[in-house]
Amino acid sequence: MTAEPIDWKRPPAQGWTYEQVKDLDLPFEWELVDGAIAVRGRTCQWHDTVRDELYFALRGSRRAPYAVNAERCVLVDAYNPPKPDVVVFDRTGLDFFSLECVPSSAVALVVEVVSRGSRREDRFRKPAMYAEAGVPHFWRVERGEDNAPVVHEFHLDAETGVYAPALAGAVHTDVLRTDVPFPVEIELRRIFDA
Repeated sequence: MTAEPIDWKRPPAQGWTYEQVKDLDLPFEWELVDGAIAVRGRTCQWHDTVRDELYFALRGSRRAPYAVNAERCVLVDAYNPPKPDVVVFDRTGLDFFSLECVPSSAVALVVEVVSRGSRREDRFRKPAMYAEAGVPHFWRVERGEDNAPVVHEFHLDAETGVYAPALAGAVHTDVLRTDVPFPVEIELRRIFDA
């Protein structure tokens, strides 16, 4: 028996939940935002290349118990499962073979690569949501004037509950070196080398 089709344009009063809409086949990329289906903006080659290279660098440097994924939804709550560009999470106790969304309690780092259509989301709404969910580390990646990526590294401040710049080298322009959530070094200026 199949489920009744839903009219995604008319959410219930309390909004859609991830479970209600996760199997929708819509003609566009979408996210669930506060229980409403929102069209995801298109990305350009610059965005996708930066996302992929950061994913490969993090995946190549990862250590147990961490896993790294791109475009994997994070279940902040039933009404908000955002899809960060890259997510690093502790896979301890998770059924890795049936996992659809990573529980926010397992997330160690989210990476958002800012593009023209996602500036407000990536700079304001998503960091606030990740911070409220207790995600300890956040990277916001911007396009520098020379087209090289600039990584802004943040950590969750325990006292305020918001993201603060990482203590040393919070803005990375040439090489990103950090020890959290595990040691990684990424040559940002070489991402577009042929």
